[in-house]
Amino acid sequence: MGDAPRDVLGPVVGGPAGPAFDGDHPPRRDLVDDCVHCGFCLPTCPTYVLWGEEMDSPRGRIHLMKQGLDGEPMTASMVSHVDRCLGCMACVTACPSGVRYDRLIEDTRQQVERRHPRPRRERALRGAVFSLFPYPRRLRLLRGPLRAYRASGLRAVVRRSGLLPRLAPTLAALDALAPRIGRATRLPARIPAQGRRRATVGMLTGCVQRAFFPEVNAATARVLAAEGCDVVVLPQRQGCCGALSVHNGRRAEARRFARALIDAFDGAGIDRFVVNAAGCGSSLKEYGDLLRDDPAYAERAAAFAGGVRDLSELLAELGPVAPRHPLPLTVAYHDACHLAHAQGIRAQPRELLRGVPGLELREIADPEICCGSAGVWNVLHPEPAGQLGERKARDVLATGADLLVTANPGCLMQIAAAARRLGGALAVAHTAQLLDASIRGRPVTDLLR
Repeated sequence: MGDAPRDVLGPVVGGPAGPAFDGDHPPRRDLVDDCVHCGFCLPTCPTYVLWGEEMDSPRGRIHLMKQGLDGEPMTASMVSHVDRCLGCMACVTACPSGVRYDRLIEDTRQQVERRHPRPRRERALRGAVFSLFPYPRRLRLLRGPLRAYRASGLRAVVRRSGLLPRLAPTLAALDALAPRIGRATRLPARIPAQGRRRATVGMLTGCVQRAFFPEVNAATARVLAAEGCDVVVLPQRQGCCGALSVHNGRRAEARRFARALIDAFDGAGIDRFVVNAAGCGSSLKEYGDLLRDDPAYAERAAAFAGGVRDLSELLAELGPVAPRHPLPLTVAYHDACHLAHAQGIRAQPRELLRGVPGLELREIADPEICCGSAGVWNVLHPEPAGQLGERKARDVLATGADLLVTANPGCLMQIAAAARRLGGALAVAHTAQLLDASIRGRPVTDLLR
């Protein structure tokens, strides 16, 4: 086990007086009381696995929420334990009592974000992160400098020096995570179905996905079209879905993003809204809850959320019609947390992969343990995220598979970076890229570059 970060005990200096929570959607006491502290969550919780600290487990955090509801103040210690939660929701899957820890942690985080005065350095880091990551246009501006940074050889010099992780852990984490910058791909506003049209679907292009993994979006659109879907993209109108914001307690910001996305596809005539990033999909499916207090959007948000589908979920519903060409590969499939735990989607991606001729699917040990990406958690907590990433990378490399496949851009970057630190060669691909290669009859080498 790694060493747990040291707590700073006591009430927040200059923080709100009185109880930890105000009346604006505090964690619900009935949901808190559902927890019987049985401990089934413990072996699935990444931070408990790392540190063995009770307060860094789901039931420990629920105990802190109860203390807050009972009138205890919001202390720096409470905030640190809440911040350390990855929000992976493995505990929700493991809990025999059906405790809605997902609702509890989101409600607690929005209280922390509004009421806890963070230190200046922490505020600056979080401000920078949320001024950049939810904005695809700003992220795209980084493509040129990142490409030049690599081409100049400076990146190799910085890595060999070993200084960056000691002097600036956050910058070191970002440097390690930065993917290879490929050719930019712009999708048209609408892509027609091939053959008989079976559905008309909207498609989220995302933020990090749009800026750094445009090939995944292009593959997603081609697969959907090949399976008989008219694909409505509207790239100039859509922006962030709000997932990063809502998962980090920035609820007002998340609501703004959600309203804008609903408006962007209003009147587009879509049957379903397709998402190829697990964290985004889980938040989109909760739009009805996010905007339940907004009289102008509550009904529209619930209707929109009801039509959201993960790519693998929709393809499984439709059933395949496009022929698959053989891909003689061994593939390790990684369950992205917000796909498996938050959305309950496990069988559909595996079913699609097993439908590719010549492909052998291999399972990864301890699939319920998060890889440490968790949205921007690996940026805000680089050291423990690195430990979780290396744990996952070891399990992936142990399968001996040719290729790692998953359904979330953060997971792809996190596990690939960890494998590099361990000295392992690991090719990674999104589920959409593998299906696209099989449908188009592309060579295996396209996936292994």
